[in-house]
Amino acid sequence: MKILITGGTGFVGSNLAKVLVRAGHQVVAVGRSEPQPQLDQESYRFVAADTTRSGPWQKELTDADAVVNLAGATIFRRWTRKYKKQIYDSRILTTRHVVDALPSDANVVLCSASGSGYYGSRGDAVLKEDERAGSDFLARVSIDWEKEALLASDKGVRVAVMRFGVILGRDGGAMAKLVPAFKMFVGGPLGSGNQWFPWMHLDDLMAAIVFVLEHQEASGPLNFCAPNPVRNRELAQALGKVLGRPSFMPAPAFMIRLAMGEFGDVFLGSQRTVPDRLLSHGFAFQYPEIEEAIRAVAEG
Repeated sequence: MKILITGGTGFVGSNLAKVLVRAGHQVVAVGRSEPQPQLDQESYRFVAADTTRSGPWQKELTDADAVVNLAGATIFRRWTRKYKKQIYDSRILTTRHVVDALPSDANVVLCSASGSGYYGSRGDAVLKEDERAGSDFLARVSIDWEKEALLASDKGVRVAVMRFGVILGRDGGAMAKLVPAFKMFVGGPLGSGNQWFPWMHLDDLMAAIVFVLEHQEASGPLNFCAPNPVRNRELAQALGKVLGRPSFMPAPAFMIRLAMGEFGDVFLGSQRTVPDRLLSHGFAFQYPEIEEAIRAVAEG
């Protein structure tokens, strides 16, 4: 298959490109800056583009068999009004341009990212894919993001919406921020530590995307998270155990909000998401438990 990846040079996109090339697919990675190092493969191409704008990059979509839409400015920094607009536009406008360029009545699948933030902070409620959306900033972004992607179904495109939890992998994502803190003996739960933490190992994420690409019955919203969410304090304990560091240095909620502003609520919110639809389609997780996932990342 010819597979186009928007956000193809980010943490998830660059790893996915390697997986797909090794599986024999032709990959076109679209991103703002050229990846370093590049994949030295004839079946891999990089296209530099600002996907929030229409342009020549959209021609790559006319003969694509699949699209994995991952583009979006990182949420892991302090939010100003200007930056919140960038978070929103980078997702909604990119997705709109992708859908606009897809041909009608073609046998194409669109796997479009979203986030567990769709549900808002929901305490101890178990969140399957049919649960209602939240109302905070990230929930509103996710709602609009998904609406743009699902418009492709009007063209006969199979659309799968991937509601990502926090992705755990080497050299990027949440672990790149958590591990150094623990190694400096300042790791511990955030706030009360009671909030639920939806997570997924990077290898399972890669496998799940390939699974959706290959299974025609997989469409609509899908929670991309491990089947066993943990509370934040359990995450801290698992990290401490694997790294041989203490995990009793909590960060009070007021300090998190003082240091991070509105973005701090991302760490204090609670989403007990479960991958009900992935499991019902027959997807099997390699890392269903948090400790083995962290150990694989730390020792891999």
